[in-house]
Amino acid sequence: MRAMLMKLVPTRWRPGTTVVPVVRLSGVIGAVTPLRPGMTLGGVAKTLERAFAVNNAKAVALVINSPGGSPVQSRQIYLRIRQLAEEKKLPVLMFVEDVAASGGYMIACAGDEIFCDPSSILGSIGVVGSSFGFTELIKKIGVERRLYTSGEHKATLDPFLPENPDDVARLKAIQREIHATFIELVKASRGPRLKGSDDLLFTGEYWAGERAVALGLADAVGDLRSTLRARFGDKVVTPLIAPSSGFLTGLFGRKPGAGTVAALDGIAGMPDNLISALETRAIWAKFGF
Repeated sequence: MRAMLMKLVPTRWRPGTTVVPVVRLSGVIGAVTPLRPGMTLGGVAKTLERAFAVNNAKAVALVINSPGGSPVQSRQIYLRIRQLAEEKKLPVLMFVEDVAASGGYMIACAGDEIFCDPSSILGSIGVVGSSFGFTELIKKIGVERRLYTSGEHKATLDPFLPENPDDVARLKAIQREIHATFIELVKASRGPRLKGSDDLLFTGEYWAGERAVALGLADAVGDLRSTLRARFGDKVVTPLIAPSSGFLTGLFGRKPGAGTVAALDGIAGMPDNLISALETRAIWAKFGF
């Protein structure tokens, strides 16, 4: 009778079953547009918490596919993963798909071990900022720029004003601080496994999987299924922990008329959305995707 009843129990809840929950972390990190956010701590926190709370879990597997983005959101996601790992005493196995670069690699460093495909792209440990300059354009179309500020540096790097070398110097100083934080995180996470010099590893360069392993940015070449089976046996169960969704979420999470407002906002914000989409595409294209 007990054997018959056990067959009715989902596999991952049966005594003696080895469970390794899987969470996918994909996309550009941080806000893409107000209506189309990228990967943020607020967006993934609940999913991570559910994964680390799975009964009988022996480890948590995270699949990362991100070209980077916000350094703040990247570090916050990294910290939350490490906090949960320490609270639950569970190892974190990180699997890189196409790319884990810049902020994506920062998140990958939250893994106790990092695995990748031979064609995965890893690295890009640096900081980048970009903008546009429209001063010549507005002259040609006869637009007069009128800007009123209180504060000497309030209009720093305004794209409609000529570039100021002092503004650029201040921006680069901030970037150096952020870069130093990134480097410190990588060194603390990877420790003696890093095999390259600082002048090689932290220039913003990136590498394919096997070279990344040789440099100590990853631990081994391997896919999720084969790696988990080799470590935990052929009967390991790997439930995918996805973000909560469904009819009730949509029903109670949407304000009356929100669809109409969003549609109108989308029309009004088409230029911003287009630029954002192009920037997002450019981030992926940098790594050949």
